[in-house]
Amino acid sequence: MATIYQVSELAGVSLATVSRVMNGGTRVSEKTREKVTKAMETLNYRPSSIARSLASNCSNSVGILVSELHGPIYGAMMSGIEKQLRTAGKHVIIAAGHSDADSEKDGIEFLIDRNCDALILHVEAVSDEYLIELAKTQHAFILINRYIPQIADNCISLNNRRGGYLATKALLENGHRDIAYISGPLWKMDASDRYFGHQEALSEFGITCNDALLSEGNFQEEGGNECMLALLDKNIPFSAVVCANDEMAAGAMQAARDRGMAVPNDISVMGFDNVLLAQYMYPKLSTVNYPVQDMGKMAASWILKNIYQANQPEISHVFEPELVWRDSVISL
Repeated sequence: MATIYQVSELAGVSLATVSRVMNGGTRVSEKTREKVTKAMETLNYRPSSIARSLASNCSNSVGILVSELHGPIYGAMMSGIEKQLRTAGKHVIIAAGHSDADSEKDGIEFLIDRNCDALILHVEAVSDEYLIELAKTQHAFILINRYIPQIADNCISLNNRRGGYLATKALLENGHRDIAYISGPLWKMDASDRYFGHQEALSEFGITCNDALLSEGNFQEEGGNECMLALLDKNIPFSAVVCANDEMAAGAMQAARDRGMAVPNDISVMGFDNVLLAQYMYPKLSTVNYPVQDMGKMAASWILKNIYQANQPEISHVFEPELVWRDSVISL
C-alpha cells in the first residue's frame, strides 16, 4: 500500500504540501495541486481519514447521540441531520443513550473518542449540570428537544408546553369537558411540559384537572394500550383522551376498539408528534405537529455555521408546534 511519503517523493514536494492538498488547503498553487493529485492517482494512494484528522485537526465527522435507534421521531431527526451534513461533505457517527444517564455519558465519551468535530445530542437522563460543565470544555455540541437557560445558545427545542395546551384546548373548544390524559414518563422534560400544557388549557376553561384521569405511559404503542385500558377500568366517564405522542394514541385507539368503542363517535383521541403514520390511521389522527426533521436540519446548520464556518441561515433555537386537525375528534 502506497504511503504519503511515496506521494511526496513522486510529486517532488514536501509532506506538508501533500497534507495541504489532501485537506483542501488554499495555500497551494494549482500546478502543485495537480502534481500531487497525479502522484496519488499513479500510486493508487487513498489517504486515511484518521491521518487527515490528525494533520488538520478536523475529522469532518459529527457525532449524533439519540435515545433510541427505532421509532418515527428518531428516524426523522437523524434523516434531517444526515442529509444536511452529507450535502456539506460531512459524515455522521451515531450512538444510542437509551434514556439512561450512564449510557448517555458513555455515548458522549465514545463520540468524543472518535474525534468527532462536534456532537448533536438528544439526551434525557443526564443532568443539566453535566451538560453545563460539558459546554465549558472544547467539545462543541448542540442539544435537541431540551432547553437549559445557562447554555441556551446550545439548545434547539420545541415549545412542548404550548403543544400540550393546543391539544387539549382543541378538545375543549369542541365541547369536551371530561378529558383523560396519557402521558409519557413524567420524569422526562418533554412529557412533563406537555402535561403542564394540558393542565393550563383546562384551567383556562375553568376546569379542575382530575388526577384520576391521568395515566403515565412510556411513549410506545403498548404503553398507550395499557394506559387506555387502565383508564376505562376506573369507570370514570370521559369523552376524549389526549395522548402525549402518536404511538401511544395508536395503542389507545386499539384498546378502545377492543372494548367495543368507536373512535371518534364514542371517544375522541388526540395525539402529539404528527408522525407519518398518523395520516394513515383509521380514523386519521388529529395531533400536534412536532417538526423534528426541521429541528434536526437546524442542529446540523448550527454545526456547519459554528464549527465549519459555513454560510447558513439564521439559527432558530425554539420551534413552535401546530395543531393538525383530522378525523379522530368529534364535536359534542
